[in-house]
Formats: sequence, C-alpha cells, structure tokens
Amino acid sequence: MNIFTIVVSVLVALEFFFIMYLETFATTSDKTAKTFGMTYDDLQNVKIQSLFKNQGVYNGLIGLGILYSLFIVESSSILGMILVYIVGVAVYGSFTVDKSIVFKQGGLAILALITMLF
Repeated sequence: MNIFTIVVSVLVALEFFFIMYLETFATTSDKTAKTFGMTYDDLQNVKIQSLFKNQGVYNGLIGLGILYSLFIVESSSILGMILVYIVGVAVYGSFTVDKSIVFKQGGLAILALITMLF
C-alpha cells in the first residue's frame, strides 16, 4: 500500500470515530443536532438517543476495521472491502436522505479507493 492510501484511509477512520463520538457520547449536543440536521428537542427523545448510540458503535467499528486492515494484518483487500461498504452506504444515503451525503460521508473513502489503484 502506498503512503497516500494509508494517510487518506486513516483520515476515513478518524471521520468515523468522530461520527461515533457525536452519536454515542455527544448525542444531545448542538454539534450533533447541526451535523445530522435535527433539532435539540429531537435529540432529547430517548428512542432516538438509543438509535444514535447503536449506530455510533457501528461507525466506531468501521474505523477500527480500517485501522486493523492498515496496521495489523496489512491487507489491502480488507481495506478495499470496508471502503466499498462505506461508499455503498453513502450512495444509499444520498438517495434516501440528502444528495450531499455521498460526498460528506463517502468522499474520503472514494479518494482512498482511487489511491489504491496506483
């Protein structure tokens, strides 16, 4: 793996750790409300908090999977699979929520996949 792929992939992992932080630990913060286009009152709903925390765990595990593929097993095939998954979810989100999600959530992953070609 080239250094640019590693750097961009680490940035993807950091992005997912940040999303995990917002969803799991800062569930009712103004930043979380702004990031996900929700009101502060919406985030006070216990069911929404529970859903966010659950989704946050998934996002944290995606970040860990990226780091695992980069530094533990050094597997470009595992990394590629995770990045394709991220892009797929971002594309789905662009159809179901907001067109910009494909770039906000999938942009770095797309860039990382492109760097894997060189």
